[in-house]
Amino acid sequence: MEVTSKAKIIFDPLYGFIHITNLEWEIIHTPFYQRLRWVKQLGFTFYTFPGAEHSRYGHSIGVMFNAHKILQRLKRGVSDEDLMDDKVQSPQKVFHQSLRLAALLHDLGAFMFSHTTEMAYIRYGETTNEKNGKGLQDDHEHLGSYIIKNTDYPGGITHLLKKYRLDPQNISNLVKGNDSSMLANQILHSEVDCDRMDYLLRDAHYSGIKYGTYDRDYLLHHFRVANVNGQEILTISQNALHAVEDFLMARFAWYSQVVRSARGARFDAIAEELTFYMLEKGKIYSYSKLMDMIANDPEQFYTFNDQYFMNQVHHYYKTGDFDKNPRIKDLAFSLLFGKAPRTVKCEEFKQRILSQDEDQVYEKIMKRAEEKIKQIKDILKKKGTEKDWIVEDLPKKNIIFVKSRKKLVKSKTNDNLLLERDPAKILMDNGDVKLLGDVENSIISDLQAKFNFVPNVYCSDSAYELLKAEGVITG
Repeated sequence: MEVTSKAKIIFDPLYGFIHITNLEWEIIHTPFYQRLRWVKQLGFTFYTFPGAEHSRYGHSIGVMFNAHKILQRLKRGVSDEDLMDDKVQSPQKVFHQSLRLAALLHDLGAFMFSHTTEMAYIRYGETTNEKNGKGLQDDHEHLGSYIIKNTDYPGGITHLLKKYRLDPQNISNLVKGNDSSMLANQILHSEVDCDRMDYLLRDAHYSGIKYGTYDRDYLLHHFRVANVNGQEILTISQNALHAVEDFLMARFAWYSQVVRSARGARFDAIAEELTFYMLEKGKIYSYSKLMDMIANDPEQFYTFNDQYFMNQVHHYYKTGDFDKNPRIKDLAFSLLFGKAPRTVKCEEFKQRILSQDEDQVYEKIMKRAEEKIKQIKDILKKKGTEKDWIVEDLPKKNIIFVKSRKKLVKSKTNDNLLLERDPAKILMDNGDVKLLGDVENSIISDLQAKFNFVPNVYCSDSAYELLKAEGVITG
């Protein structure tokens, strides 16, 4: 597309110039999207890797661009000229624009410091547990969907979508991954999707840690459409088999060595604990309050960002509100001033490679970890003081290469596993389509059932010395 002085363009450090449609431009300049500038992509990882200061704002634009490139490669999009022309309203244009918008808006409901504080809201479950509620998790996905469908006023996302003759419910379905088009769902939500394609490269770029790198151009070139039982699905050519493996291994290493490592996760665990405490005490926006602000006061919702969280922690720390709970005050001090807690090391908290298919083994190891935590808490209660605390951070999601075939069969929604949304599919040279885990010469066929169990437990300095003296933990 020819660049003109009137073209709406954003320059991205990974992809260069990205062209933006008029609707996308208007959405980007709403309070809802501008808020994402102030939400860090990697939570408190920047405490360990100072370069990781990037935000959900840039990430979401990058996800949109990757969705666009995949559509172009699959020949399911329209030309740049038609995409940028508001007068063009063909079904193919609507599909193309809708997919870009879903990618752009997928993190619209992101919490303070992203997933870090979100887990506390999910645990607290204010609206989840309402008698008249829908039982939905208090998470960023449902909050984002609420924004897309409940802001039908000037400057609201719903209003803008309708202005450009797009259905907010359709965009919400795409964001949630339950659209009628399996191909669209896979582009946005699968083991190799536009979201993961962006954050692996972006996180590696800003953190300086190269675990997340892979050959994006080679991978993009080999995306293909295949037809299974009359449905179009996303596949990757057999020629790019090792590029797919490299992508999945990069993600496995990234989560294992950076996101979930004891070094990388410690301040996130503290922030989650502080968020949960403040939710219990009514010292931070509740989920229902967020929904009310979305519907009635977007500029107030804009303040639901990282700065708000740090200001709340600092305020209650300085005013003495945390004095009533010495553990919480210590945690606040650690977070505010970068004072890292000690990592509790013992056999029960070792990182392990386990099998997804051996539930009893996993349950036994998790039970041992939980019993060890109980033992530690009992000792600290009997022999310690209020300054002797721990923060437990047992994994809520395990780090996998792909979901194992046994798990896929157990959770399948279709008779044909090839029509399951998430698994990566390979288009073989003879035209057959196979799950990546079923391709014989793929290393993933051997690793598909493996996952990395990474438990973390942290404690104060005084608790560490007491537990060491009691012989409960190693030095």
